[in-house]
Amino acid sequence: MLITFGLLMIAAPSLAQDSEHYFLDPMGPIARAQRSELIWAAAIISIAVLPVIVCTPWVYWRYRRSNPKSTYTPDWAFNTKLELVQWGVPLVIVIALSVWLAQAVYLLDPYRTIDDEMAERLDTGLTGPPVMVDVIGLDWKWLYLYPELGVASVGDLVIPVGRPVQMRLTSDTVMQSFMAPGLAGQIYAMAGMRTRLSLLADRPGTTVAENTQYNGPGFARQRASVRAVEDTTFAQWVDDATKAEPLDVETYARLAQSTDLDEVRSMFGRTPGGPVVFSLAEPQLFDRVMARYLNGQPVPPEQQPGSPVYDPDAAILPEPLAMGMMGGME
Repeated sequence: MLITFGLLMIAAPSLAQDSEHYFLDPMGPIARAQRSELIWAAAIISIAVLPVIVCTPWVYWRYRRSNPKSTYTPDWAFNTKLELVQWGVPLVIVIALSVWLAQAVYLLDPYRTIDDEMAERLDTGLTGPPVMVDVIGLDWKWLYLYPELGVASVGDLVIPVGRPVQMRLTSDTVMQSFMAPGLAGQIYAMAGMRTRLSLLADRPGTTVAENTQYNGPGFARQRASVRAVEDTTFAQWVDDATKAEPLDVETYARLAQSTDLDEVRSMFGRTPGGPVVFSLAEPQLFDRVMARYLNGQPVPPEQQPGSPVYDPDAAILPEPLAMGMMGGME
């Protein structure tokens, strides 16, 4: 029944509420390839599952006690043909899925850089160089840093169409799970650790990014839009963000409080429902957040975002560690 339900959802994504937010309506080649994997995996598995579902009622009816045509064989114990089918078909399916999905896993490795070769295999093209985005998970919001462009955004992620996005992710509180299903799969973000995720949108549109790891009372509100826009629109967005309030260490300490996106807007005097963007005054903010957990000492409660006694005035970010000391933290 689960497979049947899944196939119905795949065949008719309009039946699913908010389906535009999920990989049933992908905005990029990675999510499209993942959707294809699901369809084919469900179809192949159904070769073994559907006959069981269909034949079970027939077996009950055919071999009911009142059927005069059924054969009574109390000493029956083994049938070579039946054993070959029961074991052979699942074995072939497992081998086929293993070979095929292993290739797909290597192709869609979230740490893999999307270059021209990968884009060609995904049947798409690139229109420009990659965009670097650092992602910091906070209670209960995502902070996106564009260190090469000198801007930052809270909640909303804006990316250009046709250009790969290379993301580094960490958390400055409890473990979180970043997922933008319209563009790619899920990846964890953990304090003191750095994970990676590659995205690519091949058409303009809006999807959603959300946290799928429970992290407290604001968990359900930690979701916001991901907008894929044309290069000119993206350039204008960056230009507008560079004129916004600077995001320095002191501003970040306030931002790291346990607040959702609406509370952040109120805290910084932004328009309700509007964007929350900053100019990035500290380009090494991501590395400094990671360094908070890599000095071999426990973080004092008043300096730990997410702590009930967190004090922004006491939250001091250390200087970033040397690259050699951070290289193994993935």
